[in-house]
Order: sequence, then C-alpha cells, then structure tokens
Amino acid sequence: MTKGILGKKVGMTQFFTENGELVPVTVIEATPNVVLQVKTMENDGYEAVQLGFQDLREVLSNKPAKGHVAKANATPKRFIREFREVELGEYQVGQEITVETFAAGDIVDVTGTSKGKGFQGAIKRHGQSRGPMAHGSRYHRRPGSMGGASFPSRVFKGKGLPGQTGGERVTIQNLEVVAVDVENNVILIKGNVPGAKKSLVEIKQAIKTVK
Repeated sequence: MTKGILGKKVGMTQFFTENGELVPVTVIEATPNVVLQVKTMENDGYEAVQLGFQDLREVLSNKPAKGHVAKANATPKRFIREFREVELGEYQVGQEITVETFAAGDIVDVTGTSKGKGFQGAIKRHGQSRGPMAHGSRYHRRPGSMGGASFPSRVFKGKGLPGQTGGERVTIQNLEVVAVDVENNVILIKGNVPGAKKSLVEIKQAIKTVK
C-alpha cells in the first residue's frame, strides 16, 4: 500500500554513502504532516488520506478552512493534498506523519511543479534542431513544415510548436532515499526532483518496481 508525505524542496548537495560513494542528493524538509481527513468508500465514494503541511497564519485562512482543520485539532495549513491507495486503518484524524515514514533504501516517486520558463520556441521547448545559419538560408529556429498545400492541408494534432514551457506537474519515478534525518525533519533523495527551491513536493512509495 502507498505511504506518502508532503515536503519542501530545500536544494541540492552531495552525500557520502557508507561505502564511500559520493552521490548528488536533493534535500527535502518535511515537517510533521497532519491527517486532516480519512475518506472512505461509504462517505466519499473513494478511499484516501488527506494531509496538511506547513502552518498558515490565522488571518490568511477563512472560516470554512479553520473549521475543517479544527476537527483534527490542528492549525490552518498552507498545503492540503490527498494520497490514495493507502491502508486506512493505519491513519486517524489528527495523527502526525513524520519523515520516519521512510527509511534509507526506500524507492519513491516524487511529484512537484517544474520551473516555469515562459514562452519558448520549438528548439528549447521540444529539443528540435535548427536550420543552417548562413548561405542564404531563411530557416533558422522555426518549427518546420506545417503541412503541405495539397496533403494533409492541415496541421496534425500534437505538432511541436512554440508556447508556454514549464510550470507543469511532473513526477519522477523510482528515486532512492539515501538518508533520513529525523531530528531536522529532512529526507535526502538521490538525484534531482522537479521544482524550484522552497516549492512543494509530494513523496510517496513507488508504484513501479525496478529490477
């Protein structure tokens, strides 16, 4: 069954493993999450656990939000997310979820919002090649043929065109937990994860296994 936690991306650093290997890691600070609601098939039509992360000042929260977290005897939260496919019997409203949920060696999936890069051309957005830059060429960084005049006389769906790049929900699968620092509420994950510094990330047990 899936287990998960919400955290904040701090940045990247290096870490020496027990066998002396130097690996790049992403530092994620995951202060205790609070179980705000346990959704059941009978009441909600699906099963999930709702977690709240990062305290929010009372003045920035409205009355419905305060009433929702009051059931868990918690303060208003900045981020609220749901995790499905969990063992509901292991969770109670008001319970705290800490970094001890994971241990070194666990394989996890990390979800975040990628860095926004604004409006970009086809080369940067889709990795296309540019045309020659000299000898009378008029084709440099354009997206290429848009469809012939006779066939197909239209642009196919999915054509790689310029547009908004980044700022999307991205999941990187099968990352390894290198270390867990319980005292500082920190999880070290091998490699990079989506998002800018201080952005929200979701860490959950990997849904696929790597052999």
